[in-house]
Amino acid sequence: MSLSNTEPAARVPALSSRLWSRLVARLSARLGGADSMVLQRLAGTVFLIRVASAALAYGSQVLFARWLGSYEFGIYVYVWTWVLLIGQSLDLGLATAAQRFIPEYRDSKMFDLLRGYVSGSRLIATGIAVAVAASCVGLVRLLTPWLDDYTIVPLYVACIALPAYALSNVQDGIARAYDWVGLGLVPSYLARQFLLTVLLGAAYAAGLPLDAVTAITIACIATWLPVLAQLFVLNKRLEKQIAPGPKTYRVKYWMATALPILMAEGFYLMLTNVDVLILKQFRPPDEVAVYYAAAKTLALVSFIHFSISATSAHRFSTFHATGDRAGLVAFLRQAVRWTFWPSLLATIVLLALGRPLLYMFGSEFADGHFLMFILAIGLLSRAAIGPIERMLNVLGQQRASATSCATAFAVNVALCFILVPHFGAMGAAIAIAAALVVETAMLFWMAKRQLGFHVFIWSRGGK
Repeated sequence: MSLSNTEPAARVPALSSRLWSRLVARLSARLGGADSMVLQRLAGTVFLIRVASAALAYGSQVLFARWLGSYEFGIYVYVWTWVLLIGQSLDLGLATAAQRFIPEYRDSKMFDLLRGYVSGSRLIATGIAVAVAASCVGLVRLLTPWLDDYTIVPLYVACIALPAYALSNVQDGIARAYDWVGLGLVPSYLARQFLLTVLLGAAYAAGLPLDAVTAITIACIATWLPVLAQLFVLNKRLEKQIAPGPKTYRVKYWMATALPILMAEGFYLMLTNVDVLILKQFRPPDEVAVYYAAAKTLALVSFIHFSISATSAHRFSTFHATGDRAGLVAFLRQAVRWTFWPSLLATIVLLALGRPLLYMFGSEFADGHFLMFILAIGLLSRAAIGPIERMLNVLGQQRASATSCATAFAVNVALCFILVPHFGAMGAAIAIAAALVVETAMLFWMAKRQLGFHVFIWSRGGK
């Protein structure tokens, strides 16, 4: 009796294992083989990190909105948007350039240049960031007569976070060039959000005044601590990968490559944040807060695009360096598919659940649900061409990528100034969605003209 019960049970795991192995083998062959499977694994890791980060961020933002109130929360959103806008560009493009130079120097055994880049890129970015932070303090002081009184102190405090962003971005780029996606992303996306929530709870428990100044101070602390821990761990890992030796610095060449990337990334960053800044000029902080909550609720869709981009850029560079155009075309095709279809599914789910999710911020935030439908148009259009801007950047077409982002940014600003005064948050949503559609069209055209790739989701690959 015992034997008859246990024998079939013992065969079930073995049978399941064989079926699973066959399924994985078929999927691997269909989706592009080993490189595609690596992409999916790493992109899945990145996506899980971003989703966990989003959950923490969403929780902290809900707490901020409820404890600060929509007015103070709107001030916090406005000031921290400036931090994101300035801070994310302070790596000067060296974070993305790392995914080109590090594989090149490592595979070519140019270890003196490799040592120079991993140390020099961080020193350059951090030094520039400190200078920019000091300049921002001076600019706030100079513009004080024209600034709203309630924004002055938060703006001063926010400058403290700027060098941390520069160092974090470069270290993220270096880590991802070695496929250390956890080390690259966990400090800035998980640890930062966790600390933000914990410190906010501590401030609430301690009875501190919960206003925009407190929130910005907590955000600065939560930004710096994980970056310093990341610096320590990254140096330890690099010691095992790179033998000690002389360092060679090709700063002029690095910057000639990185600055066009900076332009592309900077314009995209401005493209996705300027709507909040312009909305603040024409509408009260309460409406800014509702718009921000709607945009952040839909942010999960953009995480998918980010996940594929973060794990594919240095692989594009490897295919290009080895002259494997067929491999590059196949890999690009899979990257586009793994960007669009999950993005479409995530969009459907988030739009269905949008109202109850927004209600978590407060009853007044639920009125922003319709904004999510407008914003989704832009996000899905961008997902339809995959991480093409990253491929352009690492294949020497940085200027084409920058031109596309600059044009989209100009469209966004123009439409914001036309639509926001009359339609408020809805006008801002229309502007950013239209700008993303324009950027998608231009990137598609640039990839086809410059490289001969047809990158839309329903294409069959390159020429």
